[in-house]
Amino acid sequence: MKNRIYATAVALTMASFTLSCSDDKVEPAPDTKGNYVLAVTPVAATGVADYLLTASSLESGTVTTAGQGVEQDGTYRYYVTHNQKFFSMLYGQGNPGAVTTYNVVDGKLNKLSNFQTETVQAFAPVNDDILLLKIPRNITNPLANYYRVNTNSLTITGEGILNVQEVAGNGESAFFTWIKQVGTKVFAPYMSVQACCGAAFETSFPDNAWIAVYSYPDMKLEKVIKDDRTSFIGRYFTDGLAVDERNDVYAFSSSVAKKDGKFSSTKPSAITKIAAGTTEFDKSFFYDIEAASGGKSITNWIYVGQGKFVAQMVTDEEKGEYTNGKRLAIIDVYNKTYKDVTGMPDLSTIKAVTNNNYSAKDGNAYIGVALTDGVSYVYKVNAASATATQGLRVEGGSITAVTRVD
Repeated sequence: MKNRIYATAVALTMASFTLSCSDDKVEPAPDTKGNYVLAVTPVAATGVADYLLTASSLESGTVTTAGQGVEQDGTYRYYVTHNQKFFSMLYGQGNPGAVTTYNVVDGKLNKLSNFQTETVQAFAPVNDDILLLKIPRNITNPLANYYRVNTNSLTITGEGILNVQEVAGNGESAFFTWIKQVGTKVFAPYMSVQACCGAAFETSFPDNAWIAVYSYPDMKLEKVIKDDRTSFIGRYFTDGLAVDERNDVYAFSSSVAKKDGKFSSTKPSAITKIAAGTTEFDKSFFYDIEAASGGKSITNWIYVGQGKFVAQMVTDEEKGEYTNGKRLAIIDVYNKTYKDVTGMPDLSTIKAVTNNNYSAKDGNAYIGVALTDGVSYVYKVNAASATATQGLRVEGGSITAVTRVD
Protein backbone atom coordinates (compact mmCIF):
# COMPACT_ATOMS: atom_id res chain seq x y z
CA MET A 1 0.00 0.00 0.00
CA LYS A 2 1.41 3.35 -1.05
CA ASN A 3 1.85 6.01 1.57
CA ARG A 4 3.82 9.18 1.95
CA ILE A 5 4.34 11.76 4.66
CA TYR A 6 4.68 15.50 4.32
CA ALA A 7 5.28 18.35 6.79
CA THR A 8 5.67 22.11 6.42
CA ALA A 9 7.03 23.21 9.83
CA VAL A 10 8.05 21.57 13.08
CA ALA A 11 5.01 20.09 14.85
CA LEU A 12 1.52 18.70 14.27
CA THR A 13 -1.87 17.83 15.95
CA MET A 14 -4.46 15.13 17.22
CA ALA A 15 -7.33 14.48 19.73
CA SER A 16 -11.03 14.42 18.88
CA PHE A 17 -12.94 15.20 15.77
CA THR A 18 -16.27 15.82 14.13
CA LEU A 19 -16.78 14.13 10.78
CA SER A 20 -18.62 16.19 8.19
CA CYS A 21 -19.43 15.32 4.63
CA SER A 22 -19.03 18.28 2.31
CA ASP A 23 -20.05 19.57 -1.08
CA ASP A 24 -16.82 21.61 -1.07
CA LYS A 25 -15.41 20.48 -4.40
CA VAL A 26 -12.78 22.61 -6.04
CA GLU A 27 -13.09 23.15 -9.79
CA PRO A 28 -9.59 23.61 -11.20
CA ALA A 29 -8.88 24.74 -14.73
CA PRO A 30 -8.76 21.81 -17.19
CA ASP A 31 -4.95 21.85 -17.47
CA THR A 32 -4.52 21.68 -13.69
CA LYS A 33 -6.54 18.53 -13.08
CA GLY A 34 -4.55 15.52 -11.95
CA ASN A 35 -3.52 13.18 -9.16
CA TYR A 36 -0.38 15.07 -8.20
CA VAL A 37 -0.97 17.40 -5.26
CA LEU A 38 1.30 20.31 -4.37
CA ALA A 39 1.15 22.44 -1.24
CA VAL A 40 2.20 26.02 -1.96
CA THR A 41 2.69 28.97 0.39
CA PRO A 42 1.73 32.15 -1.51
CA VAL A 43 4.18 35.00 -1.90
CA ALA A 44 2.57 37.46 0.50
CA ALA A 45 2.79 38.80 4.02
CA THR A 46 3.23 36.45 6.94
CA GLY A 47 0.26 34.48 8.17
CA VAL A 48 -0.90 33.41 4.70
CA ALA A 49 -2.21 29.86 4.48
CA ASP A 50 -1.03 27.19 2.05
CA TYR A 51 -2.91 26.44 -1.14
CA LEU A 52 -3.34 22.91 -2.46
CA LEU A 53 -2.93 22.62 -6.23
CA THR A 54 -3.42 19.59 -8.47
CA ALA A 55 -1.52 18.77 -11.66
CA SER A 56 -1.51 16.03 -14.25
CA SER A 57 2.28 16.03 -14.61
CA LEU A 58 5.31 17.04 -12.56
CA GLU A 59 7.60 17.19 -15.59
CA SER A 60 6.05 20.06 -17.55
CA GLY A 61 3.37 22.74 -17.53
CA THR A 62 2.46 25.57 -15.16
CA VAL A 63 0.15 25.90 -12.17
CA THR A 64 -0.59 29.01 -10.15
CA THR A 65 -2.11 30.07 -6.87
CA ALA A 66 -3.89 32.94 -8.66
CA GLY A 67 -7.55 31.94 -8.73
CA GLN A 68 -6.71 28.26 -8.38
CA GLY A 69 -6.34 25.68 -5.64
CA VAL A 70 -7.84 24.99 -2.25
CA GLU A 71 -6.95 27.55 0.40
CA GLN A 72 -6.21 25.99 3.76
CA ASP A 73 -7.70 27.53 6.88
CA GLY A 74 -4.51 28.44 8.69
CA THR A 75 -0.73 28.59 8.51
CA TYR A 76 1.69 25.79 9.48
CA ARG A 77 0.14 22.78 7.76
CA TYR A 78 1.34 19.16 7.71
CA TYR A 79 0.43 16.56 5.14
CA VAL A 80 0.05 12.78 5.09
CA THR A 81 -0.98 10.74 2.07
CA HIS A 82 -2.28 7.28 2.95
CA ASN A 83 -4.92 4.81 1.79
CA GLN A 84 -5.80 6.97 -1.24
CA LYS A 85 -6.52 9.98 0.95
CA PHE A 86 -4.74 13.27 1.56
CA PHE A 87 -4.75 14.59 5.14
CA SER A 88 -4.09 18.31 5.65
CA MET A 89 -3.41 19.07 9.31
CA LEU A 90 -3.17 22.43 11.02
CA TYR A 91 -0.59 23.03 13.72
CA GLY A 92 -2.68 24.46 16.55
CA GLN A 93 0.24 26.17 18.35
CA GLY A 94 -0.75 24.54 21.64
CA ASN A 95 -4.45 24.38 20.77
CA PRO A 96 -6.41 21.74 18.85
CA GLY A 97 -6.13 22.22 15.09
CA ALA A 98 -8.36 21.36 12.16
CA VAL A 99 -7.64 18.34 9.97
CA THR A 100 -9.18 18.15 6.53
CA THR A 101 -9.32 14.92 4.51
CA TYR A 102 -9.47 14.82 0.71
CA ASN A 103 -9.47 12.28 -2.04
CA VAL A 104 -9.00 13.00 -5.73
CA VAL A 105 -11.98 12.48 -8.05
CA ASP A 106 -11.56 13.13 -11.78
CA GLY A 107 -8.39 15.07 -11.10
CA LYS A 108 -9.98 17.34 -8.52
CA LEU A 109 -9.56 17.51 -4.75
CA ASN A 110 -12.77 16.41 -3.05
CA LYS A 111 -13.20 17.17 0.64
CA LEU A 112 -14.35 14.17 2.67
CA SER A 113 -14.24 15.29 6.30
CA ASN A 114 -13.07 17.70 8.97
CA PHE A 115 -11.83 16.85 12.44
CA GLN A 116 -9.69 18.31 15.21
CA THR A 117 -6.50 17.12 16.85
CA GLU A 118 -3.98 17.94 19.56
CA THR A 119 -0.47 19.12 18.75
CA VAL A 120 1.82 16.18 17.96
CA GLN A 121 5.43 15.97 16.79
CA ALA A 122 5.67 12.67 14.89
CA PHE A 123 3.22 10.80 12.68
CA ALA A 124 3.26 7.99 10.12
CA PRO A 125 1.05 5.46 8.34
CA VAL A 126 0.91 2.07 10.08
CA ASN A 127 -1.32 -0.60 8.53
CA ASP A 128 -4.60 1.21 7.77
CA ASP A 129 -3.99 3.80 10.47
CA ILE A 130 -2.11 7.03 10.95
CA LEU A 131 -0.16 6.81 14.20
CA LEU A 132 0.52 10.13 15.94
CA LEU A 133 2.76 10.96 18.89
CA LYS A 134 2.51 13.96 21.19
CA ILE A 135 5.97 14.12 22.79
CA PRO A 136 6.84 16.03 25.99
CA ARG A 137 9.90 18.27 26.07
CA ASN A 138 9.99 18.99 29.81
CA ILE A 139 11.74 16.64 32.23
CA THR A 140 8.85 17.08 34.67
CA ASN A 141 6.54 15.25 32.25
CA PRO A 142 7.64 11.70 31.36
CA LEU A 143 4.55 10.73 29.33
CA ALA A 144 4.05 10.89 25.57
CA ASN A 145 0.56 10.39 24.13
CA TYR A 146 -0.21 8.32 21.05
CA TYR A 147 -3.33 8.23 18.89
CA ARG A 148 -4.40 5.74 16.22
CA VAL A 149 -6.60 7.19 13.47
CA ASN A 150 -8.19 4.70 11.09
CA THR A 151 -8.09 5.96 7.51
CA ASN A 152 -11.14 3.94 6.47
CA SER A 153 -13.58 5.00 9.18
CA LEU A 154 -11.86 8.37 9.85
CA THR A 155 -12.18 7.77 13.57
CA ILE A 156 -9.74 7.55 16.47
CA THR A 157 -9.64 3.84 17.23
CA GLY A 158 -7.12 3.86 20.07
CA GLU A 159 -4.89 5.98 22.25
CA GLY A 160 -2.46 5.55 25.12
CA ILE A 161 0.72 6.77 26.80
CA LEU A 162 4.44 6.00 26.51
CA ASN A 163 6.98 6.75 29.25
CA VAL A 164 9.82 8.48 27.40
CA GLN A 165 12.12 8.63 30.43
CA GLU A 166 11.90 4.86 30.89
CA VAL A 167 12.74 4.50 27.19
CA ALA A 168 15.86 6.68 27.54
CA GLY A 169 16.96 5.11 30.82
CA ASN A 170 19.80 7.59 31.28
CA GLY A 171 18.31 10.44 33.29
CA GLU A 172 17.22 12.29 30.13
CA SER A 173 14.08 12.00 27.99
CA ALA A 174 13.62 10.24 24.67
CA PHE A 175 12.33 12.64 22.03
CA PHE A 176 11.23 10.68 18.95
CA THR A 177 12.50 12.20 15.72
CA TRP A 178 9.97 10.19 13.69
CA ILE A 179 8.22 6.82 13.51
CA LYS A 180 8.21 4.11 10.83
CA GLN A 181 6.39 0.84 10.26
CA VAL A 182 8.92 -1.97 9.81
CA GLY A 183 7.19 -5.29 9.22
CA THR A 184 4.66 -5.66 12.01
CA LYS A 185 6.60 -3.34 14.35
CA VAL A 186 6.87 0.40 14.84
CA PHE A 187 10.44 1.72 14.90
CA ALA A 188 10.81 5.03 16.74
CA PRO A 189 14.31 6.57 16.52
CA TYR A 190 14.91 9.20 19.14
CA MET A 191 17.34 11.76 20.45
CA SER A 192 18.14 11.80 24.13
CA VAL A 193 17.39 15.29 25.47
CA GLN A 194 17.91 17.02 28.80
CA ALA A 195 14.45 18.63 28.55
CA CYS A 196 15.39 21.09 31.25
CA CYS A 197 16.90 24.33 32.30
CA GLY A 198 17.21 26.25 29.05
CA ALA A 199 18.71 23.23 27.27
CA ALA A 200 15.58 21.35 26.22
CA PHE A 201 17.16 19.68 23.18
CA GLU A 202 20.75 19.42 24.38
CA THR A 203 22.21 16.15 25.60
CA SER A 204 25.00 14.57 27.58
CA PHE A 205 24.96 11.61 25.16
CA PRO A 206 25.92 13.05 21.73
CA ASP A 207 27.66 9.95 20.36
CA ASN A 208 24.85 7.40 20.45
CA ALA A 209 21.92 6.33 18.29
CA TRP A 210 18.76 4.62 19.53
CA ILE A 211 15.59 3.12 18.07
CA ALA A 212 12.69 2.12 20.32
CA VAL A 213 10.85 -0.92 18.93
CA TYR A 214 7.11 -1.16 19.66
CA SER A 215 4.51 -3.80 18.95
CA TYR A 216 1.39 -2.65 17.12
CA PRO A 217 -1.39 -1.80 17.78
CA ASP A 218 -0.84 -2.03 21.54
CA MET A 219 2.41 0.04 21.41
CA LYS A 220 4.21 -2.15 23.92
CA LEU A 221 7.94 -1.37 24.16
CA GLU A 222 9.80 -4.53 23.13
CA LYS A 223 13.38 -3.28 23.13
CA VAL A 224 15.71 -0.38 22.36
CA ILE A 225 18.27 -0.82 19.58
CA LYS A 226 21.54 1.00 20.31
CA ASP A 227 24.64 1.99 18.34
CA ASP A 228 27.69 4.08 19.24
CA ARG A 229 29.02 4.64 15.71
CA THR A 230 26.81 7.67 15.01
CA SER A 231 24.90 10.36 16.81
CA PHE A 232 21.08 10.17 16.93
CA ILE A 233 19.07 9.16 13.86
CA GLY A 234 17.12 11.69 11.82
CA ARG A 235 16.47 15.23 13.03
CA TYR A 236 13.69 17.03 14.82
CA PHE A 237 10.53 16.35 12.77
CA THR A 238 12.59 14.51 10.13
CA ASP A 239 12.32 10.86 9.12
CA GLY A 240 15.77 9.29 9.35
CA LEU A 241 14.70 5.74 8.43
CA ALA A 242 13.98 4.08 5.07
CA VAL A 243 12.91 0.53 4.21
CA ASP A 244 14.10 -0.92 0.89
CA GLU A 245 12.70 -3.67 -1.35
CA ARG A 246 14.58 -6.30 0.65
CA ASN A 247 12.98 -5.04 3.87
CA ASP A 248 16.36 -3.87 5.13
CA VAL A 249 16.23 -0.63 7.11
CA TYR A 250 18.71 2.20 6.56
CA ALA A 251 19.22 5.08 9.01
CA PHE A 252 21.02 8.39 8.62
CA SER A 253 22.53 10.65 11.25
CA SER A 254 23.21 14.34 10.65
CA SER A 255 25.53 14.54 13.68
CA VAL A 256 23.82 17.64 15.09
CA ALA A 257 23.69 16.77 18.81
CA LYS A 258 24.44 19.79 21.00
CA LYS A 259 25.81 20.58 24.43
CA ASP A 260 26.29 24.08 25.87
CA GLY A 261 25.02 25.57 22.62
CA LYS A 262 27.65 23.85 20.45
CA PHE A 263 27.71 20.77 18.24
CA SER A 264 29.23 18.14 20.48
CA SER A 265 29.22 14.79 18.68
CA THR A 266 32.54 13.30 17.64
CA LYS A 267 30.78 11.02 15.15
CA PRO A 268 30.38 11.79 11.43
CA SER A 269 27.18 12.13 9.44
CA ALA A 270 26.76 8.53 8.37
CA ILE A 271 24.36 5.74 7.37
CA THR A 272 23.80 2.53 9.32
CA LYS A 273 21.62 -0.53 8.68
CA ILE A 274 19.23 -2.94 10.40
CA ALA A 275 18.93 -6.15 8.35
CA ALA A 276 15.48 -7.46 7.44
CA GLY A 277 13.83 -9.46 10.20
CA THR A 278 16.27 -8.29 12.88
CA THR A 279 16.13 -5.72 15.65
CA GLU A 280 19.84 -4.95 15.94
CA PHE A 281 22.18 -2.66 14.03
CA ASP A 282 24.22 -4.54 11.42
CA LYS A 283 27.78 -4.01 12.66
CA SER A 284 29.17 -5.03 9.26
CA PHE A 285 27.60 -2.00 7.54
CA PHE A 286 28.73 1.59 8.03
CA TYR A 287 28.88 4.36 5.42
CA ASP A 288 30.69 7.54 6.46
CA ILE A 289 28.97 10.20 4.36
CA GLU A 290 31.23 13.02 5.50
CA ALA A 291 34.25 11.12 4.23
CA ALA A 292 32.53 10.16 0.96
CA SER A 293 31.25 13.69 0.24
CA GLY A 294 34.26 15.74 1.22
CA GLY A 295 32.80 16.99 4.50
CA LYS A 296 29.08 17.34 3.79
CA SER A 297 26.25 16.12 6.03
CA ILE A 298 22.78 14.74 5.29
CA THR A 299 19.79 16.80 6.43
CA ASN A 300 17.07 14.73 4.73
CA TRP A 301 16.56 12.07 2.06
CA ILE A 302 14.02 10.31 -0.13
CA TYR A 303 14.35 6.68 -1.17
CA VAL A 304 14.03 6.15 -4.95
CA GLY A 305 14.57 2.38 -5.16
CA GLN A 306 17.35 -0.17 -5.63
CA GLY A 307 19.39 1.13 -2.73
CA LYS A 308 19.52 4.72 -3.97
CA PHE A 309 18.56 7.93 -2.20
CA VAL A 310 18.28 11.55 -3.25
CA ALA A 311 19.74 13.33 -0.23
CA GLN A 312 19.73 16.97 0.84
CA MET A 313 23.18 18.02 1.96
CA VAL A 314 24.97 20.86 3.72
CA THR A 315 28.62 21.76 3.94
CA ASP A 316 30.28 22.08 7.33
CA GLU A 317 29.93 25.88 7.11
CA GLU A 318 26.19 25.59 6.33
CA LYS A 319 25.49 23.04 9.05
CA GLY A 320 22.79 23.97 11.56
CA GLU A 321 20.53 22.26 14.05
CA TYR A 322 17.47 22.93 11.87
CA THR A 323 19.12 23.82 8.54
CA ASN A 324 17.63 22.09 5.49
CA GLY A 325 20.13 21.33 2.75
CA LYS A 326 19.81 23.06 -0.64
CA ARG A 327 22.43 20.81 -2.24
CA LEU A 328 21.34 17.43 -3.67
CA ALA A 329 23.31 14.20 -3.96
CA ILE A 330 22.73 10.58 -4.98
CA ILE A 331 23.71 8.07 -2.32
CA ASP A 332 23.83 4.37 -3.22
CA VAL A 333 23.93 2.32 -0.04
CA TYR A 334 24.33 -1.00 -1.88
CA ASN A 335 27.54 0.06 -3.59
CA LYS A 336 28.54 2.80 -1.13
CA THR A 337 28.85 5.52 -3.75
CA TYR A 338 28.17 9.25 -3.55
CA LYS A 339 27.60 11.74 -6.42
CA ASP A 340 26.60 15.40 -6.31
CA VAL A 341 23.57 16.18 -8.48
CA THR A 342 24.06 18.48 -11.46
CA GLY A 343 21.42 20.60 -13.19
CA MET A 344 20.02 22.36 -10.12
CA PRO A 345 19.61 26.18 -10.08
CA ASP A 346 22.49 28.27 -8.83
CA LEU A 347 22.63 28.01 -5.04
CA SER A 348 22.29 31.77 -4.63
CA THR A 349 18.89 31.72 -6.38
CA ILE A 350 17.39 28.93 -4.22
CA LYS A 351 15.17 30.09 -1.38
CA ALA A 352 14.40 26.57 -0.13
CA VAL A 353 14.31 22.93 -1.15
CA THR A 354 11.29 21.25 0.36
CA ASN A 355 11.73 18.22 2.60
CA ASN A 356 8.41 16.84 1.37
CA ASN A 357 8.94 15.20 -1.98
CA TYR A 358 7.66 12.37 -4.16
CA SER A 359 9.10 9.21 -5.67
CA ALA A 360 7.44 6.17 -7.21
CA LYS A 361 10.67 4.33 -6.31
CA ASP A 362 11.50 4.02 -10.00
CA GLY A 363 14.91 5.69 -9.74
CA ASN A 364 13.51 9.24 -9.89
CA ALA A 365 12.52 11.82 -7.30
CA TYR A 366 10.44 14.95 -7.80
CA ILE A 367 11.83 17.73 -5.63
CA GLY A 368 10.16 21.07 -4.89
CA VAL A 369 12.51 24.04 -5.28
CA ALA A 370 11.41 27.56 -4.30
CA LEU A 371 13.44 30.36 -5.88
CA THR A 372 14.18 33.80 -4.53
CA ASP A 373 12.17 35.47 -7.33
CA GLY A 374 8.91 34.00 -5.99
CA VAL A 375 8.59 31.21 -8.56
CA SER A 376 8.93 27.51 -7.73
CA TYR A 377 9.71 24.49 -9.87
CA VAL A 378 9.50 20.76 -9.45
CA TYR A 379 12.83 19.23 -10.46
CA LYS A 380 13.02 15.64 -11.63
CA VAL A 381 16.17 14.06 -10.21
CA ASN A 382 17.38 10.88 -11.88
CA ALA A 383 19.52 8.71 -9.62
CA ALA A 384 21.30 6.82 -12.41
CA SER A 385 22.66 9.97 -14.06
CA ALA A 386 22.72 12.17 -10.94
CA THR A 387 21.07 14.96 -12.92
CA ALA A 388 18.18 17.30 -12.18
CA THR A 389 15.78 18.48 -14.89
CA GLN A 390 13.46 21.44 -14.48
CA GLY A 391 9.79 20.42 -14.64
CA LEU A 392 6.45 21.84 -13.52
CA ARG A 393 6.48 25.60 -12.89
CA VAL A 394 4.52 26.88 -9.87
CA GLU A 395 3.71 30.58 -9.92
CA GLY A 396 2.74 32.70 -6.96
CA GLY A 397 4.37 30.85 -4.10
CA SER A 398 6.87 28.45 -2.56
CA ILE A 399 6.34 24.71 -2.86
CA THR A 400 6.18 23.05 0.56
CA ALA A 401 5.06 19.52 -0.43
CA VAL A 402 4.87 17.32 -3.53
CA THR A 403 2.89 14.09 -3.57
CA ARG A 404 0.47 11.90 -5.50
CA VAL A 405 -2.98 10.68 -4.44
CA ASP A 406 -4.20 7.68 -6.45
